[in-house]
Amino acid sequence: MTTRVVRHIGELTTNDPSIGDESALGRLVDAAMVVDDEQVLWVGPNRDAPDADEMLDAKNGAVIPGFIDSHTHLVFAGERSDEFEARMSGVHYDGGGILRTVAASRAASSDELRRGTSKRMAELFAGGVTTVEIKSGYELTTEGERRELEIARGFSDEVTWLGAHVVPPEFKNNREGYVELLCSGMLDSCAPLAKWADVFCDRGAFSVDEAREVLERARAKGLALRLHANQLAHSGAVALAVELDAASVDHCTYLEDSDIDLLSASATVATLLPGAEFSTRSEYPSARRLLDAGVTVALATDCNPGSSYVTSMAFVMSLAVREMFMSVDEALFASTKGGALALRRGDVGHLGVGARADFAILDAPRAAHLAYRPGGNVVAETCRSSSTRRAVLDQED
Repeated sequence: MTTRVVRHIGELTTNDPSIGDESALGRLVDAAMVVDDEQVLWVGPNRDAPDADEMLDAKNGAVIPGFIDSHTHLVFAGERSDEFEARMSGVHYDGGGILRTVAASRAASSDELRRGTSKRMAELFAGGVTTVEIKSGYELTTEGERRELEIARGFSDEVTWLGAHVVPPEFKNNREGYVELLCSGMLDSCAPLAKWADVFCDRGAFSVDEAREVLERARAKGLALRLHANQLAHSGAVALAVELDAASVDHCTYLEDSDIDLLSASATVATLLPGAEFSTRSEYPSARRLLDAGVTVALATDCNPGSSYVTSMAFVMSLAVREMFMSVDEALFASTKGGALALRRGDVGHLGVGARADFAILDAPRAAHLAYRPGGNVVAETCRSSSTRRAVLDQED
């Protein structure tokens, strides 16, 4: 197996507290790293770097673990820029536009959906993302949700069934019938294609009781759990996520002290999605309250055509620092190791020995430039292990 030494790293962030300055970020300056096709083999000072088959010169740029985008809705057709314009002029966001994307996605061919997903994946990878979670949720029929999962599996191993996104128009007057479909035929068909199950548990979507029924059925089918929660109102979904040991509870815009207490005592990660608040001109969640209480926080793009058409994790970091009062290091950790914890992955999100060789080289001396230069891509090269590349079948086309 080919080995490669990455030399002349100006600042290396490993997220391994046993390395370098022994902080949570595990920082080294004037560093080097040796990897093979799969994993990190050695980390240390540049002057001590061992020989390898190949050499990659970081040119004194910073190196970070690859971003982990742990919440996306990449498989869709159509666009909703008119909704964005309306919100910027004062129209309140209520989630109602989801059904417009459902109609467009149902009408699109599989090739159209695949091409759109490939384009968005390429944008994420160019910005330093190496692991992506992808949800279904834009067809809301058994056949359509299965189709979206099949497409998603061509791009990632982290695939989530979100049949419980909203109630589709044909079940407008029969919510109970749609929940029954979710818990029986749709789940039977879709579970073998997914790793995760998710429910949008919020005002205008699904109640706590409905979400519990769907998630418990999904868990019985072998799926691990995630949950959209409290984006539009306080719904009680955080307590449900903790009760069911969901890996993450996402959005978390409206939180009570009791929610934060529950999260701080659990293994459930709070995934914050500031691109949604930016794009809907809504209140940002309080990252500071969560972090000060000891809650594990992740950041993700929430890439979708209605409320967060964002494909830049660096932009998400900038929003987190500017609008949610996170430090740059807290935002970087949440975008890498935090995202890995939200996916319950120990092999990514850090660059300790044995981690996957997934990292980004920056055209900047410090990782702080990711937030310091909003709107610009400072990622010079995104490097992925062979295992990560094998999980992406279509992106290279």
